[in-house]
Amino acid sequence: MNRRVFLIGLSLLLQMLLWLPGVAGAQAGVFVDAAGRKVEIPDGVHRVLAAGPPASVLLYALAPDKMVGWVREPSAEEKAFIAPAYRDLPAHGRLTGKGNTANLEMVLKMKPDLIIDVGTVDPTYASLADRVQQQTGIPYVLIDGAFARTPDSLRQVGELLGEKERGEALARYAETSLKRVEALAAGIAPDKRPRVYYGRGPKGLETGLAGSINMEVLGAVGAVNVAEAAGKGGLANVSVEQVLSWNPDVILTLDPNFQASVANDPQWAGIAAVKQGRVYRAPTLPFGWFDSPPGVNRLVGVSWLESVLYPQSQVDLRSEARGFYKLFYHVEVSDAQLDELLGPAKP
Repeated sequence: MNRRVFLIGLSLLLQMLLWLPGVAGAQAGVFVDAAGRKVEIPDGVHRVLAAGPPASVLLYALAPDKMVGWVREPSAEEKAFIAPAYRDLPAHGRLTGKGNTANLEMVLKMKPDLIIDVGTVDPTYASLADRVQQQTGIPYVLIDGAFARTPDSLRQVGELLGEKERGEALARYAETSLKRVEALAAGIAPDKRPRVYYGRGPKGLETGLAGSINMEVLGAVGAVNVAEAAGKGGLANVSVEQVLSWNPDVILTLDPNFQASVANDPQWAGIAAVKQGRVYRAPTLPFGWFDSPPGVNRLVGVSWLESVLYPQSQVDLRSEARGFYKLFYHVEVSDAQLDELLGPAKP
């Protein structure tokens, strides 16, 4: 073989390998992110900035020593469930999503080697990433935050940050959880699946429509999102009359005010979930178990949903929570803390 032809072929092969997703992860090269953007990664990624809440949770779980700070300062209640070494990291605001609060001056001040965003990937997010990267010179990657892809995302970011072993351990946990609920959902006849309404806010009248990233965990556990009847989209405001027409078997919320009021509100009295006392509030410390944010924190919510939607389930929720908090949040939770987390599930 002609030596020149051989060298050209070898060079092309190496370039192809560099452009594959995740191959550049272990510190240097070109990384192809979830939007297909080719991002040059520096040698040695030691400081990482999360663009939004889901990325913040993933970074904390996977590589807390590389976090430059939190998207927002954790509350005193949240800090009790965060490892002491990371509770008081500075808050830098969010670059992406609703209510973005960070600015480029703040980003530069934090001196990150890399910016990561995790969640929905579309042209809007890709454009933002390109703009911030161009204006700051800091590489910015987008990671698919779909719940079903959680194991892949953990492995991918683990390699990207030089934390392959840690990423693999978290990914295996995620795979085990997803396989368990997949088997559970497969055994439920379509007409037997619980019909669920998720009420956000103090009035419970914001919810997620069909395809909303905020509702993914419902589908994973074999439940039906009644708000899919309102169409496809993200979060949306609805009326009490709409919820009445959907007549859900179960109502989920994160808001204590809504949970406390709905049982005594005559407008909601005719709904099956209210009649049967099936209004549940998901734990939220240090991050939401069902949503808020829609990140890797939802993995523990799978076990919680299994326990509230399927009373016959044999899941040991306290044991599952202990294991998750130790592996993902770097803390040992006490019996008193577990009581605090699980106590508000029912009114």
